[in-house]
Amino acid sequence: MELISKFEVNTICPEVTHPEAGELEFGERSVWRIAERLLVMGPRSRQRRTGTVQSTNDSSSLSKRSLAAQGYVSDAFAPLLVPGIVRRTPLIHRGYYVRARAVRHCVRAFLDLTGAIRSPTRAQILSLGSGSDSLYFRLKAAGLLTRTAVWEVDFPDVSRLKAKRIEETPELCAQTGPFKIGDSASTLCFESSDYRILGADLRELQRLGEALDSAGLDATSPTLILAEAVLTYLEPSRAAALIAWVAQRFPNALFVIYEQMKPGDAFGQIMLQHFRRLNSPLHGLELFPDVEAQRQRFLQAGWTTCSALDLNEFYRRLIPADERRRVETLEPFDEFEEWHLKCSHYFILAASRGDILSETPVFLPSEASFQIDPALPSGFLSASVVTSDHQHSSLQRYGHTSVLLSPGIIFSAGGFGEQEGRHCRVSRFHLLSRSCDSEWKGCQISTLGTEGQWDGRLYHTMTRLSDTRVLVLGGRLSPVNPASGALQLDIYKSEDNCPEGQNVVVTKAALEEGSMLSCWRHSTTEVYYQNQRYLFVYGGRSVTDPVLSDCRFLHVETMAWVRIPVQGSSPEGRHSHSACSWQGGALIAGGLGASEEPLSSVFFLRPVSSGFLWESIHIQPSITPRYSHTAHVFNGKLLLVGGVWIHSSSVPGVTVISLTTGLSSEYQIDTASVPWPLMLHNHSSALLPEEQQLLLIGGGGNCFSFGTYFNPHTVGLDLSSLGLGQ
Repeated sequence: MELISKFEVNTICPEVTHPEAGELEFGERSVWRIAERLLVMGPRSRQRRTGTVQSTNDSSSLSKRSLAAQGYVSDAFAPLLVPGIVRRTPLIHRGYYVRARAVRHCVRAFLDLTGAIRSPTRAQILSLGSGSDSLYFRLKAAGLLTRTAVWEVDFPDVSRLKAKRIEETPELCAQTGPFKIGDSASTLCFESSDYRILGADLRELQRLGEALDSAGLDATSPTLILAEAVLTYLEPSRAAALIAWVAQRFPNALFVIYEQMKPGDAFGQIMLQHFRRLNSPLHGLELFPDVEAQRQRFLQAGWTTCSALDLNEFYRRLIPADERRRVETLEPFDEFEEWHLKCSHYFILAASRGDILSETPVFLPSEASFQIDPALPSGFLSASVVTSDHQHSSLQRYGHTSVLLSPGIIFSAGGFGEQEGRHCRVSRFHLLSRSCDSEWKGCQISTLGTEGQWDGRLYHTMTRLSDTRVLVLGGRLSPVNPASGALQLDIYKSEDNCPEGQNVVVTKAALEEGSMLSCWRHSTTEVYYQNQRYLFVYGGRSVTDPVLSDCRFLHVETMAWVRIPVQGSSPEGRHSHSACSWQGGALIAGGLGASEEPLSSVFFLRPVSSGFLWESIHIQPSITPRYSHTAHVFNGKLLLVGGVWIHSSSVPGVTVISLTTGLSSEYQIDTASVPWPLMLHNHSSALLPEEQQLLLIGGGGNCFSFGTYFNPHTVGLDLSSLGLGQ
């Protein structure tokens, strides 16, 4: 059961209420939805509409079918239950994969436990809101239902259609054995020896109980109750009634739910807005915003034990490393931030009743806690809108890079964002300049001439060579298509010195022959060796390597790649880290490692007489691993700004690390004066030391299936309260 089907919300057309609206970008979205409806519903849908209930359920089932087709899971029955072929994006595949694995873990734990105790009665699985799910057929084909039967409940229209599909499909009938199809007035839509499908409303508990009794469900037998994305679509009072009703009815039961959580942060707000647009709002998230609140919800409703994990923790702890590596190499992938944020906003919970099912927890406690609570905030940094960008939409982007050309001019290029009313790789440049009255104003600037054009790269680096010249290194066009070569950008001022009149000339950078730089999510830092200026290029990823640990040096004056000895223990490979110039060397902080695990380490590439030396910086208290942040050095302290982390339920603010003592402190960002949400990853930032201010430019991401979000404003952080000059 998915989204609107839980409330039977009737809308004008199913493509408006598509549960994965936002999965494709604006220009493709309408065409995709129309084509998908034709594939799913077939000729009958072109004659008369069968309603939003089935079209919405089919969309989720198509995602599961696509999941199996791409090799994430083994499911030969999904294509039989829902006709039509679509291919979802890798991000959607990963999201559905971890959901499937979490539910599978709980089902297998229940079957293992009930199989071991050899109960005199057969075990039972009751799936609430099952839709077109293929659970029964997968378990039956695997030989796991010899002493277990399955009951499914969904709205009557959904259940009757599923029963009809089974009846018309020989491969499905071969699994069920002899069966009966209920008439249109019957609650029991399908019945075989170990499989029953019922059409009922979960809000009408008395009728539901009567229907289950009539269908032969034995309340005294060990029972697994499954509810994937069900309770959150019920009003809180009805969801509470259902939880308590199940606890009272089944004395020996395991209740497993998969739901959303964390509504208060930026990603959570985008998630809530998405479901409100579908006329299917998420209920109860404010009352039960995290896993601990959900645990208490069940314990207070009469359940004996309860454990819950967010899906980041489930993925890291309970999926074997070799299986994770297999999944992570199935498709080209480069949406790590949205993947981790999606997993942090969903959880899997298992509550149990009865001595037998409560003895062995479904989620065994780990030896070391997955959660790393940051140090208590030392204070807040006030944020304010520096300039809105409604009239200059090219700044609404992520995966771009910005560079401070002079104290009053910030130049931004690349990334993915809004341009001419559509979402795309941005080709226009943006200039943020401070006027005489100290106000910041943004404007688009165009490419001069026809010889060179911006190629649309993102996750590149830009380095200021002069007030009017920028060097661009690396970047990608897609996860399988790195950007070609280095670029030189020359900014030409207009005669009246008006920012809007400036132009950019794009040329291929005249680098001396050497190793081709075909990476992205790397860093480029200005360093000095023997009084010569170099650009130190470190880390990143490529088409063939999930992380890189290469150290490359580009001599700025000759634009030649040179070899400089680097001593010491090298940091592990990483991408999406931060890098800052300091004392002639480079500070590398955080990033994402080879196992897609955020890192907390901070290293200093120190210049020495023979080259450079890697040194690890010891930090106390330890900082939370993060990536996709920005960083700056100010008055001897390293500032780590925003980013993504998965080991804490809080939101990254600004971490301040003393480079003299190694002491760290955390500061939250006070967003009271900034329109919410503010999404601080894939952004850029510029430090204005004289003003003790940090400008946050752009940022956002493709928020799973909930839509793409871009920060609409340039935001300033007031650093004066940090006392960095003391």
